[in-house]
Amino acid sequence: MKKIIFSILLILVSMLSFSDYFITRGPWVGEIYFIGLTFTGAGIYYSTDFGNSAICVDSTTNATGVLADLTSGVIYYRNFGQALYISTDYGQQGTWQLQNGGIYPGFNGGRFEGEIYNVFISHSDDFGQTFIPHSYNGFFGNYIESEIDIQANFGYILTYKSNVADSIYLLKSVDNFENLYHNKTFAYHWNEAIELTRGSNQGELYLFNHDREALLFSFDYADTWINLNNFNFGDFYGMGVVGGRSEGEVYIKCDYVNMMWQNAHSYILYSNDYGVSFEVFHPFSKGQSPLLSNFSAKPCLVEDVIISEYDSTYFVTGEMPLDVQFYNYSIGEATIYQWDFNNDGLVDSHEQSPIYTYVDTGWYSIKLTVFNGDDANSFIRENFIYVNLVTDVNSHHQIETKIYPNPFTDQLNIIVPTVLREQNNRVTIYNNNGENVRTLNMNRRDIRWDGKNSYDGNCPPGIYFLNINNKAICKILKTF
Repeated sequence: MKKIIFSILLILVSMLSFSDYFITRGPWVGEIYFIGLTFTGAGIYYSTDFGNSAICVDSTTNATGVLADLTSGVIYYRNFGQALYISTDYGQQGTWQLQNGGIYPGFNGGRFEGEIYNVFISHSDDFGQTFIPHSYNGFFGNYIESEIDIQANFGYILTYKSNVADSIYLLKSVDNFENLYHNKTFAYHWNEAIELTRGSNQGELYLFNHDREALLFSFDYADTWINLNNFNFGDFYGMGVVGGRSEGEVYIKCDYVNMMWQNAHSYILYSNDYGVSFEVFHPFSKGQSPLLSNFSAKPCLVEDVIISEYDSTYFVTGEMPLDVQFYNYSIGEATIYQWDFNNDGLVDSHEQSPIYTYVDTGWYSIKLTVFNGDDANSFIRENFIYVNLVTDVNSHHQIETKIYPNPFTDQLNIIVPTVLREQNNRVTIYNNNGENVRTLNMNRRDIRWDGKNSYDGNCPPGIYFLNINNKAICKILKTF
């Protein structure tokens, strides 16, 4: 009875789902398959250069989802009738064979050769010929989305309750969906369009919320979530997101159609820095393209991802004077760029991806307006830049402690100013739970932390606090 009820539920959810895996990673870096637009409808595309160029291998399948195996050239598709087809020749037309039935929206795989998951209810180790059922004890609510982790047996499910409109629940399993437990609650409405995809490393998971145009990321098996980026996608549909094979690689696929198919465009947004900045590829174009302003930024001296905690606005921060590199990835054939770096109505730059120096402290909202000769579009990111000085928590005077890079990966440089300097400088490092993880003592003005604790073990990524000679406290972020 449990299986029958759940099967009916999945059929209903399939009609609500905004994306049934419109894009999938191949077994090699830069290799992707996706469902994109054609001159008359849609087809399956194949790319080996991150989506910069792609060929339509088949426009006759009526596929609602695609999934690449870890075996080169092996690809699956699912149709509206829940049938699973397989090709061993890169999805070329005429190479498909019916493999199985009853495949629900949101199938997963690609960790091992021949592995495919029918959402979370079963999995196959023989290229979808037979499926092994799971118990999924602890499941509750209504199914939205699922994903498997790079680490074997780890998996995730998003659900909602019919009587709770403003919560979406993330369930996690560590035993291949035999047992589930509630791991996180998101303050999202039940009908918001959400997709999960894993990253290239164990424990990495992306969440893309189409309705809020936001990309979230977790590096610790969905325990902590970070708002990586926000977008201006307008009326795009056919959205899809997938993590790639290399470090920090993530793709967003989106389609645009209007005027009774007179205008039809497919875009691939590619990132190699965990979704902070993107390149825009345009593998299919028909008619007039849309115009949408999109951008992000990073401090010039920081190569790592700038992140903030879940449910806060993504922002870039650093000490004054702060040099910021802006990344333009607007969609459409823009010919003119107008940057307003403090949203005061004055144009500060016409460059495509400029660098700007902030010399005063405070919050800054950024506006980019793009033009293509016929149209214009603007995108404002409120409170996107924060320029600060470290503050002495005892005297409340501004001091010029230099801490860089922040975030950091394996080495943090700390230059202690005169007002804080003592004969024997001491920096005490605490984690986000207030636990002392390391104390550094050095008779010099500059101190370096290698990211290790007092037992010479690597500290996990996360937020840490530095207490400098008991006179100043600084907040820093350790990344991957």
